[in-house]
Amino acid sequence: MALTGLEIFKLLPKTNCKKCGKPTCLAFAMALAQKRAKLEECPDVSDEAKEKLSAASAPPMRKVIFGTGDHQVQVGQETVCFRHEEKFHNPAVLGVTVSDKLDAEAMKKRIESINSLQFERIGIKIGVRTITIVNDSGSPELFAKAAEAVKEGSDLAIILVTDLPDAMAAAVTKVKDRIPLIGCATPKNAEAMAKIAAENKCPLIAKAESIEALSELTEKISGSGVEDIVLTIDGESVKDKLYNYSRIRVLSLKKGFRPLGYPTISFVTGSDDDQVALGVSCICKYSGIVIVDTIEPYALLPMLTAVMNIFTDPQKPVQVEPKIYSIGEPDENSPVMFTTNFSLTYYTVESDVEASRIPSYILVVDTEGTSVLTAYSGDKLNEKTVADAMKKYGIESMVKHRKLIIPGYVAVMSGKLEEATNWEIMVGPRECSMLPKYLKEVWN
Repeated sequence: MALTGLEIFKLLPKTNCKKCGKPTCLAFAMALAQKRAKLEECPDVSDEAKEKLSAASAPPMRKVIFGTGDHQVQVGQETVCFRHEEKFHNPAVLGVTVSDKLDAEAMKKRIESINSLQFERIGIKIGVRTITIVNDSGSPELFAKAAEAVKEGSDLAIILVTDLPDAMAAAVTKVKDRIPLIGCATPKNAEAMAKIAAENKCPLIAKAESIEALSELTEKISGSGVEDIVLTIDGESVKDKLYNYSRIRVLSLKKGFRPLGYPTISFVTGSDDDQVALGVSCICKYSGIVIVDTIEPYALLPMLTAVMNIFTDPQKPVQVEPKIYSIGEPDENSPVMFTTNFSLTYYTVESDVEASRIPSYILVVDTEGTSVLTAYSGDKLNEKTVADAMKKYGIESMVKHRKLIIPGYVAVMSGKLEEATNWEIMVGPRECSMLPKYLKEVWN
């Protein structure tokens, strides 16, 4: 349970030395309680106090990392139940299963299909991040062989799933350098699974039939020396799954109940459409990892889009790089227009310009990720910012004409912009959807 400022103050040296940058030890204690300061900023705190404060100040949900290199996966360490309270820190991870019953050719094709499940949305790359190998055969040999095949065929993070310790021991040795997430540890096999996880330094999935049983299981696993744990509850209806994952979130974050302070994983089955519906629901209701069976792009994309939407920082707009973008193959006679670097605005404009089939230049002005009207209202978009962007990115050297199309919503700035740039200002349509017609009829 988190300590109050006064409780922290009692553990500090109370010298008011100001070495931490605060005027008093009490001020430092209050800042520490509000997570606006770090314990190491106090050079005189005792080792005993460090131990107590470190335990109390640890995040209510543990961060779990698996995978390596560019494909390393990080889940957990969330601090709030609702995004508007602060933000969510680690996006939910989507994974796809591979059965160890597949023959070599089918295994290769499925791995290639999973690798290809990568997309781009508003300039951001999204995609499947893990491959989950399932021990459907019950054979340690086939499970180990499948693990080797996945390791050779994909760089994605690996999850190994079996309830059989013998099978897990055989497979994990093949891929332990990739730091897989392994599971599942149950009340029946927890000791053996925890031993495998500890020996191979891998995080472990804990699986039980209820929240109560799960909390007992995590205490048993952590007592065996395994601290990186991911939770799942077995054999539940959709309603119960969502309800219990919400309870886990509240108990860990609001009540500080450490045995449930870990990220969760959901295994989603059924038809492709059912997997989409349940997968999105699990993403919305606190599953840090969602594992599906489908490899259909149309089914994966809605889930990945949900992750992107939910885990985008609401206080930080999604932005594109300010610069000049070429649509098609523009030349010195092509139209030039500008918009802001808010991703949704830019990609809407880009799409409509592409629809016109008229090669064009789009000048993207840095407005700190705000839309046209918002930027203009906040004086982040004015004649100076546009003129500076035109000069910075050298649009004058790209075209021989001196005509600039501006969004219709900011027609009011046309006069000042003309004075600042010495270009002819053409007022475009207020609605972006009218750009194709405008470019064909007005520009031409």
